[in-house]
Amino acid sequence: MKKKAINLKETSFTQAINISAHWCKEWEEELLSEEVLADRVAELIKTKNGIRGFFAYALSDQDCHLLDNLPSSIVFKLQEGGNDVVEIVVKNLIMSSAQIVIHDRGKNYEYKSNSENISERCKNILRTLETKLVTNAINQIIKNLDNLGNSFDNSKKYDEQQKEFIKFQIYDVAK
Repeated sequence: MKKKAINLKETSFTQAINISAHWCKEWEEELLSEEVLADRVAELIKTKNGIRGFFAYALSDQDCHLLDNLPSSIVFKLQEGGNDVVEIVVKNLIMSSAQIVIHDRGKNYEYKSNSENISERCKNILRTLETKLVTNAINQIIKNLDNLGNSFDNSKKYDEQQKEFIKFQIYDVAK
């Protein structure tokens, strides 16, 4: 049987999630080397859907430990992704941090734990990326925090407790 090649440039968001899940599983089972995985991830994150799908999966799946271990070959490829990688990881840090506060209020500790895991992964990634890019992105977020919110159109703004926790999380990146 002939294997079907995937055109990563035309990958949908959902396909990118599924591809990332497949690659992560292969890596976890040692069927895929770190270097091959890094090359594949580098190609996937060159598109908007690819970068969104990769991080949606790799940050949120509790069973994918790729971003917990951060092999140097992956770090290198994420660094090559430049501002696009920094931007999406910072956004995920902000969103997951705001959700930690919401889940804590609602006493939904399982969801809170998932958001904490995403937040920690984001902070660990940001610590490995280009310092100037990370600093610029974080400064922009802090400057605009009053205009950001819990919805895609920012119509529901973050409350004071969320903003304070987001700042705490951002400052924790520098530690």
